[in-house]
Amino acid sequence: MIRTIIFDLGGVVITLDPQQAVRRFEELGLADASERLNSYTQSGIFGDLENGLISAEDFRRELGKLVGHEVTHQQCAYAWQGYALFVPQRNLDCLLKLRKDGYRVLLLSNTNPYMMEWVGSDQFDGQGHSVDYYFDTLYLSYRMKLMKPSEEIFRRVLMEEQIAPEECLFIDDGPRNVAAASQIGMNTLCPENGEDWTEELYEKLKI
Repeated sequence: MIRTIIFDLGGVVITLDPQQAVRRFEELGLADASERLNSYTQSGIFGDLENGLISAEDFRRELGKLVGHEVTHQQCAYAWQGYALFVPQRNLDCLLKLRKDGYRVLLLSNTNPYMMEWVGSDQFDGQGHSVDYYFDTLYLSYRMKLMKPSEEIFRRVLMEEQIAPEECLFIDDGPRNVAAASQIGMNTLCPENGEDWTEELYEKLKI
């Protein structure tokens, strides 16, 4: 029986626009932004930031070296937040309904401090709530120093929650992440970015 539902952020709760993020980094002077950015798992200084190996300030300095001029914290935040296209209200309504129905609702995201400045603010949903309003607990890659699709990040969540994998439903738009969760026994759902996953979710829960 599923008791806990674990959501990815980008591509599931938030509809992503990766090309917008690429354009914003290109505006800062990162000519090869399309090669450096990945919708699912970052690498280089981008991956180091999301893995918690470097700080936001370290990233700002290193990005400045890559583009050949200093960039500000605000410019970095603007570029990273270019990933966010919009937050569908149906998704937020679903999260609240699931919690009201007694499910434990978690966020498990490969993300970074720049993205969380917006996600964790009262600007997130346009109604004065941060993402914390919709989830019981947030598990964030840069804080955990682990990234999906590593098996360890899933096992850490299971240990923290004291729950068996078969009691979880994991929802992520990244096929590799879903495969990793499935391999350790979690129930999974892999919608495409921006897809309405609510009906399929309720079917899986048999609500």
